[in-house]
Amino acid sequence: MTLTYQRFTAVLLLIYGSLFLSGIYYCLRVFWCAVARMSELQLEQRTNIKFLVKLGKSGNEIREILVLVYGDNAIKKTAVYKWVKRFSEGRESVTDEKRSGRPTTSRTEENIRKFRQIVRENLRLTVRSIAEQVNIDRETVGKILTEDLDMRNVCAIMVPKELT
Repeated sequence: MTLTYQRFTAVLLLIYGSLFLSGIYYCLRVFWCAVARMSELQLEQRTNIKFLVKLGKSGNEIREILVLVYGDNAIKKTAVYKWVKRFSEGRESVTDEKRSGRPTTSRTEENIRKFRQIVRENLRLTVRSIAEQVNIDRETVGKILTEDLDMRNVCAIMVPKELT
């Protein structure tokens, strides 16, 4: 069997293609590990800040120590001062507090049951008409139909995905 130019380029493409895909996989893995490691580093640094505050160190001293130990991965100066202030005021927890915000009230089990009943009664309803009936925004209605009820729009009829 002779190795022609076409076969040679095909083999090279296979090799480089697999190397490229494995490189992408490796980069994604490194990225996710870095994200997880970053939160661990933040908690570790906050714990160190808490310890140094209890030793009576100032914000500047603590920042210098963190830069000395963590280098470029040290948390920002403003964050150091924020945590120094919190620990000086008596805070003990190093984790973030639960943030306030509007609770999700639209995607409840009750609403999902309502949607299932409405769609079963009339498959030709639009997302807009369903949203008006239940007084919920269209985006949430769309998410409930597609993600929770596993339906999709086929010829203006909402049907389960396996019946396409």
